[in-house]
Amino acid sequence: MKSRGHFWIKAAYVPILMIIFVFCLIGLIITINVTIDSKNIQRTIGELNTEDLFVHFLQAENHYFYPDPEDPLFTTSSLSSLAIQLATSIKPTDARTFLGNELPGLRLYDTEIAVAGEGTNLSNIPYESPPPTEVLLKERKVAEEKLQERQTSEEDKKPVTNPEKKTVFIYQSHSWESFLPLLKGAENPNDAISSDERVNVIGLGNRLAENLMERGIGVEHDKTNMTQELHKKGWKSTKAYTVSGTIVDEAVVAKNNELDYFIDIHRDSARKNITTKTINGKSYARLYFVVGREHENYLENLDFAKKLHAELEKKYPGISRGVFLKSKSEGNGVYNQDVSSKAMLLEIGGVDNNLDELERTVDVFSDVLADYYFEENEAKEVNGNG
Repeated sequence: MKSRGHFWIKAAYVPILMIIFVFCLIGLIITINVTIDSKNIQRTIGELNTEDLFVHFLQAENHYFYPDPEDPLFTTSSLSSLAIQLATSIKPTDARTFLGNELPGLRLYDTEIAVAGEGTNLSNIPYESPPPTEVLLKERKVAEEKLQERQTSEEDKKPVTNPEKKTVFIYQSHSWESFLPLLKGAENPNDAISSDERVNVIGLGNRLAENLMERGIGVEHDKTNMTQELHKKGWKSTKAYTVSGTIVDEAVVAKNNELDYFIDIHRDSARKNITTKTINGKSYARLYFVVGREHENYLENLDFAKKLHAELEKKYPGISRGVFLKSKSEGNGVYNQDVSSKAMLLEIGGVDNNLDELERTVDVFSDVLADYYFEENEAKEVNGNG
């Protein structure tokens, strides 16, 4: 009886020790400020190969699918890395996750490289804070002499007919974004601002629209002066996506949902050594795609951007800097991309690129997008979905 009593006393220790262990674990998590949320889990699990994961589950139920000792799902390092990421939001291969809580502001650079283009790494991830409203209202003089020859050749061009059915919507949330070579006395990246559409991103939208229309694709191009719109409302430049979101929604209603492709054109603030690529003896402004991950269908937008990136790289290696994912911590996080699976934020060139470089890249992108457009429409017709 005595030994049996000792047995029950010892048995009672087990749940008590378990409770103490759980409380200690909770205390440790709170102390180190651990965050376990759906985004961390989704991002970490998303890095696993889905086919390997499926086979892993089959192995658990049917031992015919015997485990491979080299399978990354079974290796100690992989499992420990997965556990660390889920528990602490720390990714062993990303230094930012170790230092984010120690260095003020580093968490702002939370951009994820979905596809790395040539030379793209953590040291040159795109990051751009919008200029204050008072800077936007300061108009710089255009370098007219650099535009005269081009204007003469543009006048000789035949007008392009826009197809009746509009499926592409082009707009510019930061319409003020311009380029230093096209402005007088502009040297600092913050000086690359203008409301003149000949020298800002609206001009790039014009060229893209004309190229697509020449290929028989109907385009709706919004040329709203976002600086004026923000000033009217008394809003800061950080509200630009709120304004452009309204513009996009109104366009969808006006066109009775026939719009499918939505292209928001921007330019980067990086300097020329990062934003320029020489291909076959010609200089091109590099481009890249930004995908907002703060809406439930962002993976469809990501897939679309990856396909365009791949086609661009196939034809003009090095012209794309890659595909980047951004969250709310870096600004908007949606970028109006919840309106369609084929919505994109396209950054073309940087502050130092000249008009020749920019237009060459717009022409390249136009061809790639048009080819994708017609291939997809042909596929729909074959499948009876046209």
